[in-house]
Amino acid sequence: MAATRLLPPIVRPRRRRLPQLLVPVVALAVLVAPAPAGAAAPAAPPLAARLLDEDREFDSRALIGKKVLVLRFQGSWCKTCTAQAPGIQRLAEKYRDRDVEVIGVHVNDTAAEARAWRKRYKQTYGAVLDPGARMATRFGFKLAPYTVLIDKRGEVVKRITGAADEARLIKIIDPLLAKQPSPAH
Repeated sequence: MAATRLLPPIVRPRRRRLPQLLVPVVALAVLVAPAPAGAAAPAAPPLAARLLDEDREFDSRALIGKKVLVLRFQGSWCKTCTAQAPGIQRLAEKYRDRDVEVIGVHVNDTAAEARAWRKRYKQTYGAVLDPGARMATRFGFKLAPYTVLIDKRGEVVKRITGAADEARLIKIIDPLLAKQPSPAH
């Protein structure tokens, strides 16, 4: 009988799972950690569309360095939007001559629905249509109303899901007007 040589069993090194488990934990910590003081706010995506009742295009990029932009994502089908319509109109009137542009983005409304709603609630600020919520989604929209405030540098400074009353918006807008825009990076 031939001699059989026995080899030692194959010993596989233990894989350390700790580094694999730490990667998602560290990634999550980075994502939810507050931004360091002085860190720039995220740049707002551009919004370009034809204004509903005007024969011109609106392009948010044209406001950089000039105006604070308040984007109000709303719809004729939204009860909270309807309840807050007078306050948003007052806000638009208050800041009309003070370097603030209010734009109503009518999510999933037809032109006829948006026009009827705006007429009923005496809305005079600019408005655009967003069928399919494509523009709204780029801004983080989940439900209406949704308000996004963009400073003169073109950076998102506040996102408000749900009710955003006039007084709350004034407390955000006034300090933005007091700040001089610094050059964008």
